[in-house]
Amino acid sequence: MSTFLTNQPIKLTKRVVDSAIPPKGKKQIFLRDSVLSGFGLRITDRGTKSFIVEKRVEGKVRRQTLGRFGELTVEQARQEAQKTLGKIAMGINPAAERKSRQARAITLAQTFADFKKARKQLSPNTLKDYTYHLEHHLGDWLNKPITVITKHMVTRRHREIGERGAKAQANAVFRTLKSVLNFAKHHYDDGQGLSILPYNPVEILNHTRAWYRVERRKTVIKVHELPAWYQAVKSLRTPEKPTSAFVVADFLEMALFTGLRFSETIKLRWSDVDLLERTLVIPDPKNHHSFTLPLSDHVLMILQARQLMAVNDYVFPGRDGKSHMVEPRRQMNHVIKESGIQFNIHDLRRTYATVLDMMDFSRTTIKRLLNHRSGYDVTDGYIITDVERFRGPVQQVSDFLKEAIGQTNPATIIPMQQRKHL
Repeated sequence: MSTFLTNQPIKLTKRVVDSAIPPKGKKQIFLRDSVLSGFGLRITDRGTKSFIVEKRVEGKVRRQTLGRFGELTVEQARQEAQKTLGKIAMGINPAAERKSRQARAITLAQTFADFKKARKQLSPNTLKDYTYHLEHHLGDWLNKPITVITKHMVTRRHREIGERGAKAQANAVFRTLKSVLNFAKHHYDDGQGLSILPYNPVEILNHTRAWYRVERRKTVIKVHELPAWYQAVKSLRTPEKPTSAFVVADFLEMALFTGLRFSETIKLRWSDVDLLERTLVIPDPKNHHSFTLPLSDHVLMILQARQLMAVNDYVFPGRDGKSHMVEPRRQMNHVIKESGIQFNIHDLRRTYATVLDMMDFSRTTIKRLLNHRSGYDVTDGYIITDVERFRGPVQQVSDFLKEAIGQTNPATIIPMQQRKHL
């Protein structure tokens, strides 16, 4: 048809559009309407027919798709084109307007999905906590556009969670939401470079000082409680106990004598332990700075005993023998009941830190052995710490703890054949 071989406008009708054929040797061709300047039809080499609007703006041709033929009639498309051309004439960018409309419809669930993709450095445990916070406490907000979350909604939900007796949890939930919305604030724009979220509604908790004051947990196992605690741990090593109980006993003792974090201890691999050099490495700790710890004689003894019972690459294997152990709540409850001492796993790290402080070690030594980093000091970048420098303090703490628990001789290792298995 000659109509399709010329740039001359033609009145677009259903018959014209129906009879239009895909181009040969081209990816697409355009039929322009003679009734409404700027309105046309695009036909691709695959036969797709779409109505378009095009207008020269600031020397450049701007083209926008209105919809496919079939979804819109010719007359409906012409009417939409007229509206769009009118907006352009008034200086409104319809494409940017559409992008803004789409961006403002982005839900909290979609924002969190994009947040997780962008924040690749977050640990699995942190992501697990964030997911729990949003799904458990803000589940009814997940399908709402983030732009409809208001300061009033934040204030009310934060108060409701706190009034249920979960003040620390309320703070944690809205710290998570604050992080996700801060990401949105800088990630999503309205098509013209402006944020769709110029104000983070969680900031209202700062401005009104509505964050709950939650005392940081400060519990430790006191020195005079350590003998009873240790005897209860030892009771997990009796021959009638399953192998998993021995693993937990060794884990608890190791946690006390190293001050390592829970996740660092349970995920410790034999490939990160050097029994000859008497060191262990935490390759990816909480602060993302690899950490080498010298081993005291007592920790070395624990690891040598564990190596005799190794079933996989984890120092503290799980019950399935394939992965690492998980939080040992049942065995910990046994220790609590036997000793009469309430504790959680992080209390062991606090106890280790307290002993370091009691022995008057420098703040530098304490921070180094706990693998703490408090802010950035340019001098730190020039100091290469020798692990041997801290071997003495590690052994001194071990000697103190051994005396405190009443153990001066190595513990007896019960042969595998005498143990009750899983």
